[in-house]
Amino acid sequence: MSMRATRSSVRKRDVGGQAYEDTPSGLSEPTLEISRKTRRPAKRPRVDKEETDRIRAGNARQTPKTDAEITSKIEDQDGTEIDPESGADIDEDVAAVKRDAARPPPVNSEYLPLPWKGRLGYACINTYLRTSTPPVFSSRTCRIASILAHRHPLHNEMLPEHATHNRPNRAAPADVARGCRYVEGIGLANVRDVPRMLRWNDKYGIRFMRLSSDMFPFASHEVYGYKLAPFATRALAEVGGLAAKLGHRLTMHPGQYTQLGSPRQGVVENAVRDLEYHDEMLCLLKLPEQQDRDAVMVLHLGGTFGDKTATIKRFKTNYEALSASIKKRLVLENDDVSWSVHDLLPVCEELNIPLVLDFHHHNIIFDASQVREGTHDIVPLFPRIKATWDRKQIKQKMHYSEPRPEAVTARQRRRHNPRPSSLPPCPNDMDLMIEAKDKEQAVFGLMRTLKLPGWNSFADIIPYERTDDKRAVLKKVRGTETQAGRDINKVGDVSPKIRREVDEMAEDEIGMGGEDSRVYWPPGMEEWLRPKKRDVRKREGPPI
Repeated sequence: MSMRATRSSVRKRDVGGQAYEDTPSGLSEPTLEISRKTRRPAKRPRVDKEETDRIRAGNARQTPKTDAEITSKIEDQDGTEIDPESGADIDEDVAAVKRDAARPPPVNSEYLPLPWKGRLGYACINTYLRTSTPPVFSSRTCRIASILAHRHPLHNEMLPEHATHNRPNRAAPADVARGCRYVEGIGLANVRDVPRMLRWNDKYGIRFMRLSSDMFPFASHEVYGYKLAPFATRALAEVGGLAAKLGHRLTMHPGQYTQLGSPRQGVVENAVRDLEYHDEMLCLLKLPEQQDRDAVMVLHLGGTFGDKTATIKRFKTNYEALSASIKKRLVLENDDVSWSVHDLLPVCEELNIPLVLDFHHHNIIFDASQVREGTHDIVPLFPRIKATWDRKQIKQKMHYSEPRPEAVTARQRRRHNPRPSSLPPCPNDMDLMIEAKDKEQAVFGLMRTLKLPGWNSFADIIPYERTDDKRAVLKKVRGTETQAGRDINKVGDVSPKIRREVDEMAEDEIGMGGEDSRVYWPPGMEEWLRPKKRDVRKREGPPI
């Protein structure tokens, strides 16, 4: 006998922070429970947005922050949380948004460096090659726990490693050298993909690239670090030989934690090890003399630690203690948190260090007593900046990116626009690093917009389809083959027809865009690079 639920009054309940009316019902108890979950919540009273803004602004006025407090907060968040190429939103309080929105408008130069004769570059990752089959990239990594685990032999050393069926046997004796060979193998896999990236760049008119600092995982670690020679000597020399042949420029950019101005000795020691690692990698490329000079390491000065003067003094002391090889490559870049061009230029002139001008950073952190926001007022400093490069006979480079269109506050403007829309007023023969989330596609976008050399060397990709990898060839001629026959990993089991077409596809053609050079994906359509996900619809069951 089913029980009936009775209600003598209307009660209010709260589900997920929203109120709904619980009214009497004649449904059976099980059905009533389902009805409670699916019942539409009652509308919440609307809150006056202007009133909310007024309250928030009042709270902000009650607890004003000093410039030092604001700077400290931004430094902490920038150092640990904010990724310039991330698309995530940044929440700001109303007062900060209103304050920054009312700042004087930027004053930009009217000069456009056309006709363009320089080199545009991108950093570390090629989005098209990264999603090819097999993927091509140079930042494979691992965890320290994996290094420790691979000090032990596999359960069956006659078979390849498998995530579940053939893992390291922790009961067997550990061998430090075995663990080192494991992480070195990851580094070599990264290096072996760089030549294909260089050939791809050359095909599409890109002759400037930043190598990934993550190419050799944990190489500069205090405990698990290792030297690159001799195990990577040959592989890196092959990369350098190809770069020399194609006339490409290669640079590097140590990370934000490499700080020579830190008051903590441990941080400085870590920074020196990291610079030694980057320097060794660039030296092992064995580039010709001028290309070797141009293979610089870009460094930020880092935090101010509450005292810019003391930080600069520590930086000078630690810089003088560096090896001659590191000092030959080290260049400084203005940042978007603490150090402006006017802060760094005197330091660079005194220590004979080239200065990288980053236009995007300059528009956020600048000396308001000498210049206005924008690109116009910085142009008179170009001769002094160029002189820091000429003294060392290094080809000058600059960095360029743009803030996202919706950005207002300084923190929000630090986010990079996925694709900048124009060029800065730099000399038209500049080596210009485009720092953007869309990497090589951002370079393509500038080529197309401004009709730069190479703008017609590439075409749009076909959504969700690839015509330049072996999986695409198998799909093209699969006919009525079995699923195993269509699997690229089981190519030995397929018919002679498929095997012949796969074998005839040259290794150098994989990921290169095919006959029509289809390597460009429109803004916001990165999902086109991968096969479209199947839309699996669940069968509707009988009503409950």
